[in-house]
Amino acid sequence: MFGENLRVLTRNCGSVSELSRQLGINRTQFNRYLSGESFPRPDILDRICTYFDVDARILLEPVGEIRNGDDILNGPVLGGFLGEGCRDIPEDVFPSGFYRFSRRSFVNQGQFVIGLVYVFRENGAAYIKGYEARAAMIQQGLPVSPQSREFRGFLTRQEDGVSALIARSKAHSATFNYLGRVASFENNFWLGYVIRPVPEFVTGTRAVRMVYEHLGRKTGEILDTARRAGLVEEHELMAFHRRLLRLDEPFS
Repeated sequence: MFGENLRVLTRNCGSVSELSRQLGINRTQFNRYLSGESFPRPDILDRICTYFDVDARILLEPVGEIRNGDDILNGPVLGGFLGEGCRDIPEDVFPSGFYRFSRRSFVNQGQFVIGLVYVFRENGAAYIKGYEARAAMIQQGLPVSPQSREFRGFLTRQEDGVSALIARSKAHSATFNYLGRVASFENNFWLGYVIRPVPEFVTGTRAVRMVYEHLGRKTGEILDTARRAGLVEEHELMAFHRRLLRLDEPFS
């Protein structure tokens, strides 16, 4: 089992000679570990576990089960449900890179939010991160430090789009987001909605339409969006965003 696990762990590490050098292990001896002919001493096992971020269970259990055991989405309970959707978002369905988004403010119906988010892949999953608008945080009496404003989330595939669960630090103020692609010249727009889970008696809106526009790595547009991000008036929205948001129609 150890040799099999080690082969899985080293599959994408390139040269065995270089990996052996980084671990400080004789290459011949390392090959014996890979083939299952030998087991490492405790100190060398600790070195290997530290390097690959696993524990000593790799001696007895498949490494996939060890890694998934502490992973809620990909563990034994949700792995075949939410976990499958998280690992199945091709780039052509929802590409990585920067996105400009706009939506109506939850707190003030007469104002709108323009924001910038970044979508990226890591270990086969798609993630999203960004920062809440300072003015929106102030309106709600919340701190405006970068740590307080930062939000992160994960994406999962839906039948006709993607969804995301996004939260600020320590999972406070989470939102559910849904986006489906809409026809456009560059095929780079998504329309959907965002819902904030708050008690019924809390004032303000709970669900609003939202537009995402993929900017990729267009530096000029990314910087322009970063400068404009925050609370804006209706006339400050981009024309196509305003059209997709259908501001005269109530959200249902």
